[in-house]
Amino acid sequence: MSDTRRMLAEMVDPLFAGMGAAAIVERDIARLEELGLPNLLVPEAKGGFGGSWLDALTVFRLAGYHALGIDLPKLIVKRAAVADTELAMAFARACQIAGALDAALALSIAYANERQQFGRPLGKFQAVQQSLASFACEAAAANCAAMGAAQALDRGNAEFEVAAAKLRANRAVEVGTSVAHQVHGAIGFTDEYALAPLTRRLWQWRSEYGNDAYWSARLGSKVIAQGADRFWPDLSARTDHS
Repeated sequence: MSDTRRMLAEMVDPLFAGMGAAAIVERDIARLEELGLPNLLVPEAKGGFGGSWLDALTVFRLAGYHALGIDLPKLIVKRAAVADTELAMAFARACQIAGALDAALALSIAYANERQQFGRPLGKFQAVQQSLASFACEAAAANCAAMGAAQALDRGNAEFEVAAAKLRANRAVEVGTSVAHQVHGAIGFTDEYALAPLTRRLWQWRSEYGNDAYWSARLGSKVIAQGADRFWPDLSARTDHS
């Protein structure tokens, strides 16, 4: 992470944590505007922050991690006036999913280490450890896919990477939310507990801007159109840039 993105993360992380998943009031919106976050992707020449898509990844992921009550990523993309809104927003949701999965995983690990069952922490049981390990793999995959999509967006041609990132993030939601609620039991569904807003957001973001079937079909049609002989060379050429 660059120094700029590190400072950006240090600024927005406590801000989003304070706002949380509750409905945003005018005071919060004014604070976001004061910091210039809605203009994150607007060029400096037009009075914006002049940020990159990697900068956006940082903000979008933290918005997901804290299940932010306002749809800040949508506002950022709208202000940026991008050509393909569906593709930019699919990227945003992939980033938010990655962040929310990390938050749900952290909650699940902490709860498993605190909750006693049969005289020992729940996290000491091998079956629970295996489930959490699977969850961690899914969260990591979603984060890596989002990073690859951000890098591709900064290069310019990112349709393949964004489609793949949204599809991978979507698929991670099912495993992540299932394991999180299995570990937490009934408490995970209560509105007072932090997991509930995270999983509600995850299920929502999974269906927005393209569900699994949509992105599978879109990716598959492109691969078929290029032909089998082009699949590996084209894929290698893209990953060489990452």
